[in-house]
Amino acid sequence: MWAHKSTHPYAAGVRNEPQRLSFEIDARDGDARAGVIQTAHGPIETPAFIPLATKGTVRGLESAEVAGLGYQLILGNTYHLFVSPGPERIAAAGGLHGFMNWERAIITDSGGFQVFSLAHGGVADEVKGSGRSGGHGSEVEITEEGARFRSPRDGAELFISPEVSMSVQARLGSDIALVFDECTPFHADREYTARSTERTHRWLDRCLAWHEAEGPEQQAVFGIVQGGTHEDLRRESAQAVSEAGVDGLAIGGTLGRDKEEMAAVLGMTAPLLPWEAPKHLLGIGEVDDLLGGIALGLDVFDCAVPTRLARHGVALAPSPETRWRLNMRKGGWVGNREPLVAGCPCPACRHHNRDYISYLSRAEELTAVRLIVLHNLTYMHQLTTHARTAIKNGTFASYRSSVLAGSPPWTAGEGGRDTP
Repeated sequence: MWAHKSTHPYAAGVRNEPQRLSFEIDARDGDARAGVIQTAHGPIETPAFIPLATKGTVRGLESAEVAGLGYQLILGNTYHLFVSPGPERIAAAGGLHGFMNWERAIITDSGGFQVFSLAHGGVADEVKGSGRSGGHGSEVEITEEGARFRSPRDGAELFISPEVSMSVQARLGSDIALVFDECTPFHADREYTARSTERTHRWLDRCLAWHEAEGPEQQAVFGIVQGGTHEDLRRESAQAVSEAGVDGLAIGGTLGRDKEEMAAVLGMTAPLLPWEAPKHLLGIGEVDDLLGGIALGLDVFDCAVPTRLARHGVALAPSPETRWRLNMRKGGWVGNREPLVAGCPCPACRHHNRDYISYLSRAEELTAVRLIVLHNLTYMHQLTTHARTAIKNGTFASYRSSVLAGSPPWTAGEGGRDTP
């Protein structure tokens, strides 16, 4: 366990400009670390889970409720906000912070994942906001200049390039902007993935050039490491992004067909990144995957799973045999007076029981979605908060093992320091 603040200089190519962003590592336990990212809108204690505010709201909740759960950072979806209500309307309201009355930090994605999902299929209905999976969406013309496509909302022709993406994120006023990248699917062959990764690096340079000339002085920029499942491409991408002059790094693109391949890709990619820079794992947030990412030294994680599960009546629970899921839409909960999870401090568990929440969910009452969102986001916040404490105490390995064995985060890993 390592427990003093980092005093090492940043690696060549990684910016260290405190007016945009700074990152201090307070403690290490193996490769896992606890730190603080400082932004223009306040600190983010890491490791941290990031709730999605896809369309300017975390599903079913008011901004003050999200802050009340302890979250310091949320993610806005550039694609959806570009399509509607549009960056001009949000900028006129004081940026996304003013528009949704959120006073803490915001990170925005580039829109790349959603745009290229339209091209590659499989998640087009998610992009449309229908909640259905499958389908192949609209045609996307991908050129060196950018991506041209038709809005799934009204058929209007839209265009996103590196410069457009950065301009939209600037008007959204996020604290951290992600560069525009081409997100390839897992079934793309190596040749396509190599061409895509090279284009992503050229787009990275264009994003940074635009931001240097016209971007907000207090907005940080994270680069995205691509390369699919290919170690040589991941290595080349990690080097290119690390040397580009970004404020932090994110791991994106396909991570494989299953958890085993994902773990292998992350295991080979994470050590390639400058250890002192903040690191974001894009789109991954299952309980076991998040703990695996923390063990590799990754810092922040965004994922739709907690809110998406709530929409379908599924609560997070210390139940690895069911992938940490408790399905309240199934029968068998009549008369069950237990909370969703004993000891959970969320409003749903403090004030209601499984019988009532199951009834609401089966009746498709919006209150059920709200209650389960509150629960699931509390569970994720507890998971990362107690991981942070365990890292500081030198007990992260025990904590991780205990959670994976079925302990809730607030009781996991209780005991003494891990032995080397």
